Amino acid sequence: MNFYSTRNKNLKYPFGQAVRQGLAPDGGLFMPEDIPLLPADFYRQLPELSLPQIAEIILHPYTNDDIPDDALHEICRTAFTFPAPLVRLSDNLYALELYHGPTMAFKDFGARLLARTLNYLNRHRQQRNVVLVATSGDTGSAVASGFYGLEHIEVVILYPYGKISDLQERQMTTLGGNIHALAIDGNFDDCQRLVKTAFNDRQLAATYGLTSANSINIARLLPQMIYYFYAWGQLAGHHTQIVFSVPSGNYGNLTAGILAQKMGLPVQHFLAAANANNTVPAYLQSGHFEPRPTIATLSNAMDVGNPSNFERLQSLFDNNLDSFRQHIAGYSFDDEQTLAAITRLYREYNYLADPHGAVGYLALEAWLKENGGTGIFLETAHPTKFADTVEKATGRLPELPAAWQGLEKKDKHFIRCSSDYKDFLDCLTTALS
Repeated sequence: MNFYSTRNKNLKYPFGQAVRQGLAPDGGLFMPEDIPLLPADFYRQLPELSLPQIAEIILHPYTNDDIPDDALHEICRTAFTFPAPLVRLSDNLYALELYHGPTMAFKDFGARLLARTLNYLNRHRQQRNVVLVATSGDTGSAVASGFYGLEHIEVVILYPYGKISDLQERQMTTLGGNIHALAIDGNFDDCQRLVKTAFNDRQLAATYGLTSANSINIARLLPQMIYYFYAWGQLAGHHTQIVFSVPSGNYGNLTAGILAQKMGLPVQHFLAAANANNTVPAYLQSGHFEPRPTIATLSNAMDVGNPSNFERLQSLFDNNLDSFRQHIAGYSFDDEQTLAAITRLYREYNYLADPHGAVGYLALEAWLKENGGTGIFLETAHPTKFADTVEKATGRLPELPAAWQGLEKKDKHFIRCSSDYKDFLDCLTTALS
């Protein structure tokens, strides 16, 4: 299968090349030329399938030209070694916990698949790849963990200095080896702008073999479909009119959900649950997409004022606003509402949610009140990553999983960098020297 650029459908590349490049030469994002419908038998088997088995089936049509079946089997088997529990809170309310991977965030799904895929594609190549990624929190730690120690791959992570949690920062600045961190004086949009500018710098991209591990990269995006199929399979036969509420920042997660739906997953509706950075909900209301300056919030991984994956959503809906609205409803909530939701989830359901999951819950609560049905909100990060916020809302301090205990004693190593592109280039050279 070929993958086209969202800015020029005649610009097409095979899967392996699209993964290595990350971004299309014209600055667009790669999308599959065809979205295959899965057979009815798949849905009958779905409740009994594991995450790796689901991954193999849904990814095969996209990867089969570059990755043989046995290699894809091994990639999926070793990538998805952790569960994704669907937690029942009431008869029609569920939380899908996506934080049981090695870095306690849903980004582990995409990052681990991408790392193993790129490692396979590079097995006979002499040139190293430099993975360049911008993060507003959890992407960086997931990418650092997924790529740590791989041969012929260096990772450079850009994050907004002082605007992520201490645990998130430590997860990506204490590994060393082939993992390099640049702390940018700015916000996530500044980090993302630097990454995009670097990819459009053809000489730089060729020199370092640049590729991306953001949801910009198609191999980071596609595996995020897996848990939508898995969650639906757990409720199949017991509930109809299933709605997914997706905490949304750069909109990769929501884009993956729409891709799953277009492959045949019978989802009634998706909810774009945003914080104060409500660019997409505002678009759904007004019909005009207007990027905005980023606002810092408690749900920092969603602090994105100009989401990259909006291009992909527009491509999926043929730039048709009515079609967009038929599949997605937008909601946005402020920090005060987020704190109140964390409190309510704990008091009413004895459930500890992080700020991102709380925003997802708020959108779902609003939808169900008006439309009914069965709702699943994505719980995208472990509450301990936002321990101060959760403790403030509930009076309970989340316990740090054993795997991360002692992390606070490790030294952080990063390069402080301004948001100026020339300064960034100097920092990049220093990091990779």
